[in-house]
Order: sequence, then structure tokens, then C-alpha cells
Amino acid sequence: LSQLPGWSVRSDGSIVIATGNDDALGLYRCTPYNSYGTAGESRPTRVLLKDPPAFTVRPKEEYFQEVGRELVIPCVAQGDPPPTITWVKVGSVGKSSAQVDGNSSLVLHPLIKEQHGVWECTATNQVASVTTATSVHVLGTSPHAVTNVSVLPLLLAANISWEPGFDGGYFQRFSVWYTPLARYPPRAHHDWVSLSVPAGAQHLLVENLQPDTSYQFSVLAQNKLGSGPFSQIVTSVPRGFPVTTVPPEPPAMTVHVFLSPPRALAANETVRGVLLRWEPPARASVAPSGYALELRQDKGGWEVLERSIPGTDTQVLVPGLIKDAFYEFRLVAFAGSYISEPSNTVNVSTAGMEVYPSRTQLPELLPQPVLAGVIGGICFLSVAVIFSTMAACIMNRRRAARVRKRRQ
Repeated sequence: LSQLPGWSVRSDGSIVIATGNDDALGLYRCTPYNSYGTAGESRPTRVLLKDPPAFTVRPKEEYFQEVGRELVIPCVAQGDPPPTITWVKVGSVGKSSAQVDGNSSLVLHPLIKEQHGVWECTATNQVASVTTATSVHVLGTSPHAVTNVSVLPLLLAANISWEPGFDGGYFQRFSVWYTPLARYPPRAHHDWVSLSVPAGAQHLLVENLQPDTSYQFSVLAQNKLGSGPFSQIVTSVPRGFPVTTVPPEPPAMTVHVFLSPPRALAANETVRGVLLRWEPPARASVAPSGYALELRQDKGGWEVLERSIPGTDTQVLVPGLIKDAFYEFRLVAFAGSYISEPSNTVNVSTAGMEVYPSRTQLPELLPQPVLAGVIGGICFLSVAVIFSTMAACIMNRRRAARVRKRRQ
């Protein structure tokens, strides 16, 4: 072994070959011995040289494609033995809906918003595994949720900062939503205060907060196609009150509230409208005191349809929908000042349904006071035009009479 550079024998009898090359090929036998001799050679083992996987075609660093279309991303590798190719989306939970064709290319068809992100191609054989990555950007969607929301408590204020998610291919704006986390009075999810963020900014100073009060903060992204999901909720307490004057609560009195969203929201068409049914939250230390129903029409912004559904109800009838429209409904539960996350979203299409607008429609219509003011203004303008016309006719007649007198 001394004549072969990089070869050595360990104390346990193993041979270490630092660099594999043609010198290492062949049959090997091991003979153990001591001062009494040996019991014989081991069975022979053969050393073969195999090539680890190597990529011959790598995917590009980034791909941009519109939602609903097909995206094919190549990935080819060679080795001895030939490697197998697998694709996985980084951070995904469960089985992906993507497919791999006969050339080991990733096929995304139709491309959906949830397939946006980093994808990894891995080539594996008996020798080693190698991985390469690419980023997929899905265009023509609502924005993705912002990440890394942080709150810096200040004197009666808080500075909110975040990292934007992908904008879906359109310019996106942000708004900061917040609410005091107080037991009384209760504040439902749709009663949160929202503040617009200047264009291009990734932080906002929220002022005029109350001391000795915890606040919940969340950030929402919007583009021309609609709103993305809310960010995670962050709780913070602004500075400006003496912490030492607040006696600590005994451990036995500490209450931890977890309010999960309503479950199994479903929609059924009836002769009187759309009937929504749901099941109460699965886990909660207190029972929900009520629910709030939200809807949006044709992928627009979410609106509050009903904010005072009793906590004992598990269904609600929605009449007066507009015919030949597409609606989405979701539900949130609240108990005191605690707000749950939204429930699952149900889709309702009124195409072909025998439904018509009731006495009130969706927020696109003007409120009755505004409508009455508009009608009154039109009537006043009409009367003013009539009087002006009559006055102009009288003045013309008088002027004509004076001209006739002068001629006579």
C-alpha cells in the first residue's frame, strides 16, 4: 500500500482510498491474523468505479408565466448507474399537483397561484444525490401574503414593518389593520381600523394608541385583481404607562383563549335564496358569542354582509343575490375581543338561478339618503331651468315691444 499514494489502513483493518481511480479496480480479500496465525481469507469483494449524477440540462434561475397556462421546466442528468429525477416544491405540505414527463421535465398545467415559489430538481443514483433549484413566478393573480411582520412599540405608537410577498405581476399597495385587544367592548373582525400605506413603503407608524392596552396588527396586500390573504396577527403593547404599577395576575387566573374558525361552511340553493350552514369552532376555551358573514362578488374586495349572527346559530339565509353573478362567502367567529381566522370559502354562482334583488342589494348601489339627495338635486335643477327659460322669454318680448315703439 505504501506504493499507492493516498492509500492507508485503519486500526480496524479497513482500507481508505483517498482518490478513486483505475488503480482501485479489482478483487480484494482480507486476511486477519495474530501471533497464533490466521483462520483464512475473507470472501472476495469487487471494487467498481461509478459516476455520481451530473446535470446536463439545468433549469433557468427564474420562470415567469401567466396563471392558467402551461409551464414546462427541463432538468436532465446523467451518471452510472443512470440517476432518477424527482421534483419537489420547497415548503409545500402534502403531495404536489405537478407532473413529470418522460424527459424528467416538470409540467405545471394548468399553472395555479399555489405553484408559485421555489422548486428543486434532485438527481439520485447509488453513488450520490445532487440538487438544483429554480423560482416559478405565477403572473395574473392577487398578491401573496406579506411575511416577517414585526411591531416596534413606541411611546403611544407602534412602527409596523414587513417584507412584501410576490405582487402577482401587478403593482400592489398595502394597508395596516389593527384593533385593541380589550375585553370590553367586543370588536368583531370587520371593525378593525385600517390605514393605507404610502406607495412603495414597507413600514407604517401607527400613532394615537392607548397606553396599558394590547393591540393586534395585521398587513393586507392588494392589486388590481383583488386582495391577498392577511398576514399573521402580531400582538404588541405601546409604551407610555408604568409597568410596575400593574400587579401581576396569579397563575391560576391566567386565561389562554384559542378560538378556531367555524368549520365545514357549505351553501345550498333554496326557493328563498342561498342557505349557508356551518359547524361551530372545534376548540375554544369560551363559546363564540357571534359570527360575521363576509362576501365578495366576481373576485372583488371582501364586504361584510351580516355582522350580528348569534353564536348559537349554525345557518343563515342569504336572499336578494344578483342574477348571473359569482359570489364567495366566508365566516369568522368572535368571543369578546378574540377573533378567529376566516372559515373555508364557499363559491356560489347565480347563473340560471331564479334569484332577484330584494329591497337592498350589494354595496355597489347608492344608500337611500344619498339617492334621495341626488333625486332632489335633479328636481331642483329642472325647476331652475324652467324658470330661467320663462324669464328669458319675457325679457325678449319686452325688448321687442320697446323696439316697435321707437320705430313708431
